[in-house]
Amino acid sequence: MATEYDLVILGGGTGGYVAAIRASQLGLKTAVVEKRKLGGTCLHKGCIPSKALLRSAEVYRTAKKAEEFGVVIPEVELRFSQVQSRKQKIIDQLYNGVKHLMKKGKIDVYEGIGRILGPSIFSPMPGTVSVEMANGDENEMLIPKNVIIATGSRPRALPGLEPDGESILSSDEALELEQLPSSILIVGGGVIGIEWASMLNDFGVDVTVIEYAERILPTEDADISKEMQTQLTKKGINIITGAKVLADTLKKGETISIQAEKGGEAQEFTAEKMLLSVGRQANVEGIGLENTEIQVEKGFISTNSMYQTKESHIYAIGDVIGGLQLAHAASHEGITAVEHIADGEPPAIDYSLVSKCIYSSPEAASVGLTEEEAKAEGRKIKVGKFPFQAIGKALVYGETDGFVKIVADEETDDILGVHMIGPHVTDMISEAGLAKVLDATPWEVGQTIHPHPTLSEAIGEAALAVDGKAIHF
Repeated sequence: MATEYDLVILGGGTGGYVAAIRASQLGLKTAVVEKRKLGGTCLHKGCIPSKALLRSAEVYRTAKKAEEFGVVIPEVELRFSQVQSRKQKIIDQLYNGVKHLMKKGKIDVYEGIGRILGPSIFSPMPGTVSVEMANGDENEMLIPKNVIIATGSRPRALPGLEPDGESILSSDEALELEQLPSSILIVGGGVIGIEWASMLNDFGVDVTVIEYAERILPTEDADISKEMQTQLTKKGINIITGAKVLADTLKKGETISIQAEKGGEAQEFTAEKMLLSVGRQANVEGIGLENTEIQVEKGFISTNSMYQTKESHIYAIGDVIGGLQLAHAASHEGITAVEHIADGEPPAIDYSLVSKCIYSSPEAASVGLTEEEAKAEGRKIKVGKFPFQAIGKALVYGETDGFVKIVADEETDDILGVHMIGPHVTDMISEAGLAKVLDATPWEVGQTIHPHPTLSEAIGEAALAVDGKAIHF
């Protein structure tokens, strides 16, 4: 049986289902092919479950220091099984919500594996999608005018350190832990590794992080990386940077041990479990790319600014094309692709306007250029920083470490980048994102009257600090 569509989307993750909803709004007959569950990595293996665990870790950490706030809790007990149950309840609720949105938009959902076929009796161009149905039914043939590939990514492994689900874990397996280990060795100090380090430390696990680069969070502003390492070290997390893990020294038993080389010397590390957090790789296999002219470079599908591949009627979005690999970026890539398919002329996404968040304790968030990137572009810059220790609301919260940093162009006065580390900054970064969209100057942000007492006052003060006019520090 063959069914015709205006658009077929391979992958029902955040990018895929958002693209489908926008296509439905624009009157396109749309289908989504998803081999597991709608919502994809973000909902089931990434953003949502990890943040649910992080929230439980935050509550546990806060409860243990409740007496500082005048609240005496005789005994604080962590029941990790209930932590996991709460996480799953949140996932299930959101999953049902996504399914409802598909029904509301009259979007057909095929549960199975979709593969792009070459030219056939159905179409003279590559693009017909054969769906191997998950329930074992005969393959469905979908004949679309356009295709969007949104197949996402999976955790990357290192040769010789492949996850086994027991002693060596990827983030996928870590999310399903039934009980916490006493100690863990995290290989990789990027965003995911740091979030897991913070969470597990708050749960009482002995954590060591080994990062190959000279600093953790190597893509963030250097001041943010430095402050994050300072605060995590203060919490008791052991962080080793500039170190190369030697896979051939791996030993497994009741514990797991491995050596890492730093400065020409090898040091051995031992823990109950190891978590690999060394990035993600695109899911480009098994979807029929070999039947097309689509190009894959460095493991990711190549596209133009409208997300068209070398086959102009086949688009690709999200983790499968690399880039920021963020759920909200994938969503907007999907919207852009769909609006282009619908004969619109959407503006290309300016990735310097996309905010990035790290949900560790402390939180970090950023938008735009780092100080190093701005200097590398040859810009003359001016910088304003303002510490949370001078913000009344931070004192009320009991979280005064961290700061807001604004990088501006000295010649044009434009804001180039905003970087934050401290309490609730992931909820504050959108003001900076809007400032970037509106091409605001520090003076304009500083003139915005921020309510008192709020954490957001730090943004206004940092903007004033760019020109040496901060009031409270």
